[in-house]
Amino acid sequence: MIGGKFKVKVCGMTDGANIREVEEAGADIIGFIFCAASPRNVKSMPDYLPLRAARAGVFVDERPEKVAETAGLFGLDYVQLHGSESPEYCRTLASLGIPAERIVKVFHMSGGEGLPGNIHDFDSICGGFLFDTRVGKSSMGGTGLTFDWTSLLSYGGPLPFLLSGGIGPGHIQELSGFRHPFLAGYDLNSRFETAPGIKDATAVAGFITGLESALNFKNTENEQDK
Repeated sequence: MIGGKFKVKVCGMTDGANIREVEEAGADIIGFIFCAASPRNVKSMPDYLPLRAARAGVFVDERPEKVAETAGLFGLDYVQLHGSESPEYCRTLASLGIPAERIVKVFHMSGGEGLPGNIHDFDSICGGFLFDTRVGKSSMGGTGLTFDWTSLLSYGGPLPFLLSGGIGPGHIQELSGFRHPFLAGYDLNSRFETAPGIKDATAVAGFITGLESALNFKNTENEQDK
């Protein structure tokens, strides 16, 4: 997941034509939600699946066998676990043919809370983490709400992570100012939607270009300050 330019994952995609537009806009990873409770649930195979961008499937406490079956059907590069899945659950996925480097475990964050106490139990059985906003007891994302990113500064690795939770076009300057050695990229969803599951590809392209420019500017400033 980590290395080189930051990655942008656009999650909650459902429509083939829109998937193609978002891929062409520069998204590195396209996310598909396989959870019936979500308004972005993929009910049937879209008529286009990304060819350049990687494919990620989002699951919430789904049966491991179903996860493995869906991963094969959709050709998923990553399996994102958004519920209360345990390390043992991840080992079961490995036994079903999904290696650790393809598993992304989600942790839900809220104000005043530190890092989850069990986070390092997943170090050897996942390829990376995703930090999202906690809203009540829900494990679903797409709320449009952010959390205090500075709560991640105590995270010392070793796995890379994606930052999620209410990131929108207006967060470019804030994001460019948040640095972390294990930050691999950003997960976009509801703040870029015109309807549940449908994304504004122009807004996605503008975000990617704007963030890249802002990060390069920050890097130049830092070099000049040395």
